[in-house]
Amino acid sequence: MKKILIVFGTRPEAIKMAPLVKELKKHTEFNTKVCVTAQHREMLDQVLGFFKITPDYDLDLMEANQTLNQLSARVLTAIDNVLVDIEPDLVLVHGDTSTSSMVALASFYRGIKVGHVEAGLRTYNKLAPFPEEINRQITGRLADIHFAPTEQSAQNLINEGVNSSSVHITGNTVIDALLWGINHVNEQREDIQEIKKFIKTDKKLIVVTGHRRENFGNKFYEFCSALKELANRADVQLIYPVHLNPNVQKAVYDTLGDHSNILLIPPLDYEAFIWLLNHSYLIITDSGGVQEEAPTLKKPVLVTREFTERQEAVLEETVKLVGTNKNKIVKEAFLLLDNKKEYQRMIGNKNPYGDGTASKQIATILKNF
Repeated sequence: MKKILIVFGTRPEAIKMAPLVKELKKHTEFNTKVCVTAQHREMLDQVLGFFKITPDYDLDLMEANQTLNQLSARVLTAIDNVLVDIEPDLVLVHGDTSTSSMVALASFYRGIKVGHVEAGLRTYNKLAPFPEEINRQITGRLADIHFAPTEQSAQNLINEGVNSSSVHITGNTVIDALLWGINHVNEQREDIQEIKKFIKTDKKLIVVTGHRRENFGNKFYEFCSALKELANRADVQLIYPVHLNPNVQKAVYDTLGDHSNILLIPPLDYEAFIWLLNHSYLIITDSGGVQEEAPTLKKPVLVTREFTERQEAVLEETVKLVGTNKNKIVKEAFLLLDNKKEYQRMIGNKNPYGDGTASKQIATILKNF
C-alpha cells in the first residue's frame, strides 16, 4: 500500500485538492493522509466543511500580518514533524502557494518524492503574479511527477528540461470540484437567500472579485472607478464579495460604498460563490481559479491582469485580459452587455481545462508510479 500525504493551506488549494482527496480515499491501493497548514484559516475551514474532509494533521500556521518569509519558515519547520511521523512514499502539493513550495522543499530534504498538481503554469515574469510565479517554478524543479492541466503547461515543463515521462496531462481538478459543488449547493442557505433579495431578474448580473497584490494602489482605484461606471447603467447590477485585505477594502469602500446598484458583501464560502457565478451574466476578476471555472458555466470573463499563466483560456477566447485600465474594462464590458453575438461567441468556446475527470486520471497514474 502506497502512503500518500496530501498537503495544502489556502482556500483555492483546498477547492482543487478536495476532489483528489475524495478520489484517492476510494482506492485501497493508497493509504491517504491529509495535512493542512491553514495558511488561510476561516476560508479553508469552509471548503473542508463543504467537501466533508477532515484533515489528519492541522498545523494552524495562520497569524495576523505575518510576512511571506515568516510564513515560509514556519511551513518548512512545521511540516518536518509530519513527514517524520508518516514517512510517506509521495507528497502531493498543489499549484503556487508558499505552502506548496516549502512542503516540496521539506520533502526533498527528507528524500521523499513530490507530486505537483496543476503543474507547469507560467508567465515567466517573476513579479506577475507575485509571489506565485516563483513558488510554482520552485515546486516544479523539486517535483518528481507533474500533473499538468493542459498541453501548454506540459510543454512549458518539457521546455525547461523536465523529463517528458514524468509529465502527465490530466485537466484541472478545479473542474472536478466545480461539477461536484454545483450538484451539492444548498440554495436555502442564509447567505444565498440574502443575495437573492438583491438580484433583479430584469438586470444583467456582473460578479466581481479582486485581490492581486500587483494591483494594489492606484491601479485598484482605477479598477474600482471602472466598476462604478458600469454600475451607472440601468440594466446591470454588480455583486462584489470584497477580499479582507485592507488594501482591497479601503479602495473598494472609498469608491463604491454608496452605490445603490452595487452590493458589497464579505467573502463568500465556496458553496455560495459558485452558486453566484452560475447565476451571473458576466464575471470581472483577477482570480486564477475563476478563469478556469467560468467557461464550464458558460460565463464570459474579463481578467483584470496584465499577464496570466492561464493563456489557454485567452487563446480559446473564453476570457479576455483587460488589465486595470478603466477605459478598457468599460469598453469590453459594454461590448458583452450590448452585443449578443459577441457574448454568444465567447461562451460558445470550449473550456480548455478539462472535463471533470482529472482526479480519476491522477489516481490511475499514481497506481503505476
